[in-house]
Formats: sequence, structure tokens, C-alpha cells
Amino acid sequence: MESPTLLLRDIPHDERPRERMMHYGASALSHAELLAILLRTGTRQESAVHIAQRLLKEAGGIRQLVDLSIEELTQIKGIGTAKAVQLKAGIELGRRLAASRHVEPVIIRNPHDAAELLSEQMRYLQKEHFVCLFLNTKNHVIAQETLSMGSLNASIVHPREVFRAAIKCSSASLVCAHNHPSGDPTPSPEDISLTSRLVEAGQIVGIDVLDHLIIGDGSFVSLKERGLM
Repeated sequence: MESPTLLLRDIPHDERPRERMMHYGASALSHAELLAILLRTGTRQESAVHIAQRLLKEAGGIRQLVDLSIEELTQIKGIGTAKAVQLKAGIELGRRLAASRHVEPVIIRNPHDAAELLSEQMRYLQKEHFVCLFLNTKNHVIAQETLSMGSLNASIVHPREVFRAAIKCSSASLVCAHNHPSGDPTPSPEDISLTSRLVEAGQIVGIDVLDHLIIGDGSFVSLKERGLM
């Protein structure tokens, strides 16, 4: 017979996530406890902590939560639309906080500058995301846009989408990047072919494609440095 689930009211007051956070700080809490605070409440059958633990298990870990949509979250027992929205808002705030560390204009001088800006945002994504950094004449980043989200092993983007976005923000040049969810940033033949098409299109419209980065888990490849563009 399955043992009954421990509800929040059964947990000693000073061991509950909110109280532990107030006394010991956020860093002392587990992933599940932090998620439980975002969820706020559980159900009649489960505490918020128990739902959070199950969420992490069903998602496959904290990294995999990033790509779950609101619709996918609501498929998990105990998580309705309101809780799903709260979770997505918390994840998005974390992303924006990570990106806000650059208070001065970001200058792209070399592939490592672009990789430093994008790697932490892209290395944990479970689907391929194609991102462009749009630069002015001084190589300052004036905009960043995700132009495509693909399957686990393919990201399709058309040059017209890239240069439409570049023209819209009056970009002088751009850097493209996409992630490989496998963690291996080795360029595929499709990556090289797409880069060639983008470079050719850029020459026609007068907007330089400076590089195409492939982001892996803790590493990246610059097609420019590899002589592949």
C-alpha cells in the first residue's frame, strides 16, 4: 500500500520552504523548495514541495524546465495554468537577470565576446534556437533576436528572416549563433551550407555576416575561426 503524501501542514513550521528561506537565505534551499515557493500552494493530496519534486523528475531535471511551455507544464498533475504561468515568469526573470550583467554597451571584438554573451543563455536549451546579434558600425550590440526554434536536431531559418530583422534595427553587421542540444558544437554540413547562404545574402544587401557560432555545453565553435565561411 502506498504511503500517504506528506502535506505542508504536516511539516514543522520552521522546516517549510518559505520559513527556511527567510531564516537561511535562498541558497540554502533545494531546487524543489525554490520551485515550491513559486508554486505557492499544493493540492489536497500533495504539498507544493512534493509537486515540485515530481515536476523535476518528470521534466528530467532543472535544466529541462527551461524549454517546457505553459501547455506542457499544465500536463503535469497538480499544475494548472496559474502555477504554470508563475513558473515560466520565474524562469524568464532568471534569464533576464543573467543577461542584465552587461551595463555598458556590449562590444563584439572576436568570437569569444559573442560566445560569452550567448553561451549561458543557450547551452541548456533542449531544442535548437537560432539567434542573431545585430551590431552597429562600432560593433556594439544593438539588438538580439531569436529567429527560429527547431526540433532536437534541426533548426531551419531563411536568410530573408535574418536580414529583415537586421534592416529593421538598422544593423551594420551581425553574428549568428545556434545551439546543439547534444552538447557537441561540431558543425554539420547543414550548418556550413546555411552560413554560406547567409554570407551571400549579406553581401547583396550590404550587411556583413561576421561569424556563425555553434554553442555546445561548455564549449563553442566559430565557423569564422575554422575557415568555414
